[in-house]
Amino acid sequence: MAEHRNGNAKPSEGKAAGSTSSYTINLENFQKRLKGLYSHWKDHKTDFWGAADALAIATPPASDDLRYLKSSALNIWLLGYEFPETIMVFMNKQIHFLCSQKKASLLETLKKSAKDAVGADVLLHVKARSDDGSALMEEIFQAIRAQSKSDSGDAPVVGYIAKEAPEGKLLETWSEKLKGTNLQLIDITNGFSEIFAAKDGTELTNVKKAAFLTSSVMKHFVVPKLEKIIDEEKKVSHSSLMDETEKAILDPAKVKVKLKAENIDICYPPIFQSGGEFDLKPSASSNDQDLYYDSTSVIICAIGSRYNSYCSNLARTFLIDANAVQSKAYGVLLKAHEAAISALKSGNKVGDVYQAAISVVERDGPEFLPHLTKSAGTGIGLEFRESGLSLNARNDRVLKAGMVFNVTLGFQNLQAKTNNPKTEKFSLLLADTVIVNDKVAEVVTSISSKAVKDVAYSFNEDEEEEERPKVKSEANGIEGFLSKATLRSDNHEMSKEELRRQHQAELARQKNEETARRLAGGGSAAGDGRGSGKASSDMIAYKSVSDIPQSRELMIQIDQKNEAVLLPIYGSTVPFHIATIKSVSSQQDSNRNCYIRIIFNVPGTPFNPHDSNSLKFQGSVYLKEVSFRSKDSRHSSEVVQLIKTLRRQVTSRESERAERATLVTQEKLQLAGSKFKPIRLTDLWIRPPFGGRGRKQTGTLEAHTNGFRYSTSRQNECVDIMYGNIKHAFFQPAEKEMITLVHFHLHNHIMVGNKKTKDVQFYIEVMDVVQTLGGSKRSAYDPDEIEEEQRERDRKNKINKSFENFVERVLDLWSQPQFKGLDFDQPLRDLGFHGVPYKASAFIVPTISCLVELVETPFLVITLNEIEIVNLERVGLGQKNFDMTIVFKDFKRDVLRIDSIPSTSLDGIKEWLDTTDLKYYESRLNLNWRPILKTITDDPEKFIEDGGWEFLNLEVSDSDSENMEESDQGYEPSDAASESVSEESADDSESLVESDDDEEEEDLGEDSEEEKGKTWEELEREASNADREHGAESDSEEERSRRKVKAFNKSRVPDRRDSRLPPTKRPKRR
Repeated sequence: MAEHRNGNAKPSEGKAAGSTSSYTINLENFQKRLKGLYSHWKDHKTDFWGAADALAIATPPASDDLRYLKSSALNIWLLGYEFPETIMVFMNKQIHFLCSQKKASLLETLKKSAKDAVGADVLLHVKARSDDGSALMEEIFQAIRAQSKSDSGDAPVVGYIAKEAPEGKLLETWSEKLKGTNLQLIDITNGFSEIFAAKDGTELTNVKKAAFLTSSVMKHFVVPKLEKIIDEEKKVSHSSLMDETEKAILDPAKVKVKLKAENIDICYPPIFQSGGEFDLKPSASSNDQDLYYDSTSVIICAIGSRYNSYCSNLARTFLIDANAVQSKAYGVLLKAHEAAISALKSGNKVGDVYQAAISVVERDGPEFLPHLTKSAGTGIGLEFRESGLSLNARNDRVLKAGMVFNVTLGFQNLQAKTNNPKTEKFSLLLADTVIVNDKVAEVVTSISSKAVKDVAYSFNEDEEEEERPKVKSEANGIEGFLSKATLRSDNHEMSKEELRRQHQAELARQKNEETARRLAGGGSAAGDGRGSGKASSDMIAYKSVSDIPQSRELMIQIDQKNEAVLLPIYGSTVPFHIATIKSVSSQQDSNRNCYIRIIFNVPGTPFNPHDSNSLKFQGSVYLKEVSFRSKDSRHSSEVVQLIKTLRRQVTSRESERAERATLVTQEKLQLAGSKFKPIRLTDLWIRPPFGGRGRKQTGTLEAHTNGFRYSTSRQNECVDIMYGNIKHAFFQPAEKEMITLVHFHLHNHIMVGNKKTKDVQFYIEVMDVVQTLGGSKRSAYDPDEIEEEQRERDRKNKINKSFENFVERVLDLWSQPQFKGLDFDQPLRDLGFHGVPYKASAFIVPTISCLVELVETPFLVITLNEIEIVNLERVGLGQKNFDMTIVFKDFKRDVLRIDSIPSTSLDGIKEWLDTTDLKYYESRLNLNWRPILKTITDDPEKFIEDGGWEFLNLEVSDSDSENMEESDQGYEPSDAASESVSEESADDSESLVESDDDEEEEDLGEDSEEEKGKTWEELEREASNADREHGAESDSEEERSRRKVKAFNKSRVPDRRDSRLPPTKRPKRR
């Protein structure tokens, strides 16, 4: 463990410690930082360096203990390594090193760089193993005195690090001799603190890598570990968790982080605390007591890791069945922590950070103020706590870009008002590593969420989520206090419908507040998204008359090269660009005369709006149509065919050019090259397919440094997908489908062949589609049939495994910090349902972040966080299916409707929507959404005043109204709005409610044409049903309930999948 504990002794460039030859000092860094040290010393000699004439730094021997020393930090900052038992003395014209022979041979390389950087000579004093170094020390003292005499003649002032006690024989001798001379000693700790405070690019990269590792361990190891322990009710001690977490940090491959293990160390042993005993000091430790996770308990976890000796820190608090006091306290702490981070801006004072946190606590929870920690954290870097950068109210130092802080805030010893001695006292702690920038601070440990929904758990067996804790959603985006997971369920004292109703009521309030803020800020839409006119290019066939080909015969000619049609008009050949021709046709009369009719595009007529060319020549006269007669029918047909072919080619080319003109420029693909072998997946088909004729070919998908490349054996069939352009990535193994696929949904369109698309899919067919000839059935025990099925299963498993290996290797590549946020989502089949999103029925499946259908084209990919609300339409008694309308946050984007969803999926869909915090409404009829959204965008203030989306709640109460039509008219905030809607086109002028009666009448009309007649029994059943519908209002509640159950059972169809409720924990792909 020594190499980990004494982490500062490791090479900063990742080379293993060993012989001297394995170390190389980065001379460029040394030169730059030595120049910075001397420059700061010269400019701030009296402010920070105590007017010192020489700086003497003595580094102690290596130790197995975790410790942070300024001397060690200086070694690493300046030289890249720690040099134990080494004395460094910096003077104006000389730099002295007193060390062993091995260290001296390495430091020999610094002489030229030091001379070039600051004009100082490097003098090496090599100490023999048996020598105590006294004589060598006297040489250094004489050099200090000689320099002082030549400069001022006064007694020289030597700066040293006063708080570091001498260790080892060499440093004890040095300290004794230094104090025994006539030299003046001054503490220069503040000078080094100032130099280490603002980090350069290399240092910030090391901090970011350390922070990425720390947050990855928290997210991918600690949180799943705690969830499993709590869910399975295991007894595990805090110290055991500490040991396992430390191993995960020291072996980054366990959390899929690609960092070299030899460059990694812990900042301190991981801290786990629960059961009422909490210590929020960094020196706290994990005891041997078992993790306590009963109701109203609190678990605090803090971990820190180092990369190349640069530190990062992270702390999270987990709440188990939190009561009202704990819920409020965490909400206040979370807002105070965010306020402190927001105050970390270049130019602000350090004290402003803690004051920002105090202001939030005083405003939202003044009763918690006495329990707030005395500071909001400290600076962090080569030292875990950088002196002089404590985030307390008294610190007047100015923040600078490049500073890094461990922002730590907590409440100590709060009272939970419970009867359990292990939960009546609790503490809360949050910590993040934050980099100061000119504008907004960067939280480099942000991938470990501290949102309430991700740290609050509920598994109360007596009152399962009966009192779901909530915190009022504020304008700064803090989400409502909702539990992340229900770890134990199957308790139905409160019905699921009632729990959903309560949660949906809270979501409705939050959604209306969010929509009101967005509309008030003018952010209702990002754009129209309904298409725009195309600008055509100049249509020039010939630049001059001399370029027109001359022909002796007056006949129609087609110039393929110049894309023109030459027509004989009044004895002259007149050229027309092919783009001016709208259509061409030919016909033959009874006298065998052939007529060729050419119709031209005339600007300003319907379906031919003015373009840039027509606006240039507004006074021109346009030819609308021309006809020719010919005796040669063969030539006429040939001419017509050539014109049509040329027109089709030019139209296709121009269309593709227009599509490409709107594309966003992508970065260039960086091939893997010598860095690593590209990750390959072979024999793949692509959708959409490449254009062109000929047999389609499979290709290979390769993962390179910054993107994917798919190519076939044809040179022109290649497509690049940049990682930065990927919005969602999906991996769907074949189970009941015929294909295994990976699918990429992109931020910006790309061209695949000549097609513009945002969705690109790569797949393999896992089995061949075979149709058995002959009507005879084969026996289930047929050996050939069994063998064939086994081969198909083996092929499917092999393909699925190859895709899974590809995905795992890509995820390893994406674990690098620059690809933060990229992950492969996997459809959750148990939550899927059948529906019609476009024209055909498909099996639609939710994922963690999307709702997708990836097998049938066109593909369906809906991002959940882009959804405003969901309206379930045609939900009623006796309906076999219903529709789902998805309204997006961009109100100028058309809603998406998924039709004909079986009613058996209704409860599962409502549960899924509720668990993903999506607000849904129910209505008996279909709504016409385009005029509704137009009304909202035209008068957002009226929409907000009228209660926002709550107008949809009218649909719930329509069964109690005597006049259903009046209660189902949708949202009409004003007469003016309704009048403006009525003046729209035929589609928009329809009622906001699209009744099913019209559809049913059409269906009945079609059915009646096919039916020959109905039996008396069928007619009598229809009459009874009609009587029930008209007399429903007079029936008793008991009778209606009985009919409702009967109708529901009758309408159920055999379910082809498991429609159970979704799991209470967020699923993860294994």
